[in-house]
Amino acid sequence: MKALFDRLASPDTLTQILIIAFAVVAGLIASQFARNALARSPLAGTRGVLARVLRGLSACAVALAALVVLLIARALLGTGKAEPVLIDVALQLGVALLGVRALIFVLALALGPRSWIGRWEQRLALLLWVLLAFALLGWFDFIENSLDAIDLIPGKAQFTIWSLLKGLVVVTLFIVVASLVSRALESRVMKIDGIALSTRIGISKFTQFFLLGLGVLLGINAAGVDLTALTVLTGAMGIGLGFGLQAIASNFVSGFVLLMDKSIKPGDVISFTGVAGTSTENFGWVHELRGRYVVVRDRDGVDTLVPNQQLITNPVINWSYSDPRVRLKLPVRISYHDDPEAALKVLVDAANGNPRVLQEPAPASRLMHFGDSGIDLELRFWISDPQQGVNNVRSDVNRSIWKAFRQHGITIPVAQHDVRMVQLRGGGP
Repeated sequence: MKALFDRLASPDTLTQILIIAFAVVAGLIASQFARNALARSPLAGTRGVLARVLRGLSACAVALAALVVLLIARALLGTGKAEPVLIDVALQLGVALLGVRALIFVLALALGPRSWIGRWEQRLALLLWVLLAFALLGWFDFIENSLDAIDLIPGKAQFTIWSLLKGLVVVTLFIVVASLVSRALESRVMKIDGIALSTRIGISKFTQFFLLGLGVLLGINAAGVDLTALTVLTGAMGIGLGFGLQAIASNFVSGFVLLMDKSIKPGDVISFTGVAGTSTENFGWVHELRGRYVVVRDRDGVDTLVPNQQLITNPVINWSYSDPRVRLKLPVRISYHDDPEAALKVLVDAANGNPRVLQEPAPASRLMHFGDSGIDLELRFWISDPQQGVNNVRSDVNRSIWKAFRQHGITIPVAQHDVRMVQLRGGGP
């Protein structure tokens, strides 16, 4: 212990420790300066090549600045008699940090900002660097022997903590590689204009799930886990997961059905109601098809996540399934004192005055039946752009009808009820 303390307290060792500490502080200062400069740069928030290179340099600023300081110190100390052992070790760790940080940045850039690597970029880089530092310092043998001595499953079969950690790391690496391959294939498939959009989405999602599943199996096999020994365990887990994840599996299968039969596609106008053409309850546009749900955006800009199974099992009106044109109906009641023929003509003229109403098929008005307080009419007209809204064109036509009725003296009756009181003889009830 005294010899170790004397070695640490030697001037050469203390000098090298101070140099390493100075290199770390210089790296932190350089990283903060790089982030501030990038935030003030006009390239901030852009996705160009130059902006990505600058973000990568900012992410690696700590390691780059520390390496520059260490290399200068190594060159100066190398002229003396003492061997800069600690500086050499710090250079190895700095190169490892630079490589790990650059690799994680490239992976996050390839998978996109919404991926889990993008969200955990700095923490994941720090974890991998610590593991690599243990390997470079030779501490892994001690850690491996200690963790390999702890058996998680008593019995003949040996399954230690080290085997578990090694399996998790290997499986994670296979999943990351499978994600990169699936993203690359998805970007290429989505650029093929000769294939329908729904088919391209279906191919992309199937490829993604297939590669991820294959990556998990290959990772487990590469980790040294015998898959045949897990037959009973996986069978029992499969039964439990089958009951617990029944709804999730049903949504995934329903998603593939929707993609294959093309009944609902991105851009379609749909509504969840049982009365076609007369109601816009839950009216919206299919914004995106996902593996488990469909993103439906309404007129207020609110995205509703509808499970795929609901679209398969429940009635859904697709306003643009085969033809984007839809017919709207407006019920109107006039008084018995008015001429219904004149009112029917006024209704058609009011519809023709709206630019969104189609002239082919032409608007039509019908006398439906004679009610208790008036004559019930109905105006029917077609539009070809339901994605621009349905209730707004109803409102515009109704306002035109109201103005035209006032100009032609046509009245809309108000329901009235007459109450007659009869006095019986004797004053009794």
